[in-house]
Amino acid sequence: MSKTALAAEWEPKYAGRAERMRASEIRELLKVLDQPDVISFAGGIPDPALFPVRQAAEAYAAILGDAAAAGSGLQYSVSEGYLPLRQWIVRHMGSLGVVCDADNVVITSGSQQGLEFLGRLLLSPGDTALTMAPTYLGALQAFSAYEPRYDELRPEDGNRTPASYADAARAAGGAVKFAYVVPSFANPTGETLSRAAREHLLDLAGELDIPIIEDAAYAMLRFEGEPVLPIVALEVARRGSIEKARTIYCGTFSKVLSPGLRIGWIVAPKPLIRRLVLIKQASDLNNATLNQMAMHRMAEAAFDERVAASCAHYRRRRDAMLAALANHMPKGVSWTEPKGGLFTWLRLPEGLDGAALLTRSLAEARVAFVPGSAFFFDDRMRNTARLSYSLPSEDRIEEGIVRLARLI
Repeated sequence: MSKTALAAEWEPKYAGRAERMRASEIRELLKVLDQPDVISFAGGIPDPALFPVRQAAEAYAAILGDAAAAGSGLQYSVSEGYLPLRQWIVRHMGSLGVVCDADNVVITSGSQQGLEFLGRLLLSPGDTALTMAPTYLGALQAFSAYEPRYDELRPEDGNRTPASYADAARAAGGAVKFAYVVPSFANPTGETLSRAAREHLLDLAGELDIPIIEDAAYAMLRFEGEPVLPIVALEVARRGSIEKARTIYCGTFSKVLSPGLRIGWIVAPKPLIRRLVLIKQASDLNNATLNQMAMHRMAEAAFDERVAASCAHYRRRRDAMLAALANHMPKGVSWTEPKGGLFTWLRLPEGLDGAALLTRSLAEARVAFVPGSAFFFDDRMRNTARLSYSLPSEDRIEEGIVRLARLI
């Protein structure tokens, strides 16, 4: 055996699905945040200045200062999740128009784990997942390991007929299994589906007899305008009960309280929750009980206040981003004007590649963003980019847009 062969790293024979795994362009870009001269519009990361540090410290101190609570917090627990936290979620969902109980809730390690679990539960190789284009990159990563094909939803513009979706899926050797949407302040575009578009999605799902996965990660971050009911609330109103609804609601505490505690949840009919609990048992047994107990106390103490503070904080950042874009971007560049959330979506002049622009931007302007093609299942519209205004100060947003506009 040659020295070259001996030096080579050994790898096993992987499952076929491993070839579909791709690194997140966003997670890779987070590495530049340690470079102080880079202005980053890349990651949609909550501003640490908003974290409820005092409430977190008080919550952990109270739990660990009580022998019985500490024993529970440091122990294994049920896979469904900490019951008082699930009961808080039940009350929260009730405020959104969704009547349910604790058995309709499973706690996940962030909503990202929830998406991965749903892909595992619902997709067989060759099945079709319906998504918008662009859509959340993390959802594409979660689903793609299970070897689906994708087809495009256009809720605002009028979807294709149910039969055309079903026929296309059948011709590819599978079936349509679900529709996935981020209906409020979407990642990556910042746009929100109208009530009419949500109703049309429910009609489509009913015709196809498929669930809708409603990713509500940004739903609480509304800056202006009247709230639109969650899709699951609209369907519960139609059908009379969460148990008859097809919509699967994925929520998270990450954007309002803390992403580091990794706590999200799924609300769905009980039979589906029972199957998700089996997946949870096989995956990681349960979320860290101590973190769930602390999150329950933090939610009780600070959720509404943190929502209000977050909306005011990010509204100022959004305003700074939109003003800078209007003042400095050259002709031929357009962008969305979100009414909430953490993102705006840039459309660059035809022929300008977002990935190539990023390479030059990091080298010459020291500005980071995410190329838009990462958010498409078919790598289209390369002349796009996602900008997040969540982390930089208003002054840094202005400077970053000036630099980027000059480069464009």
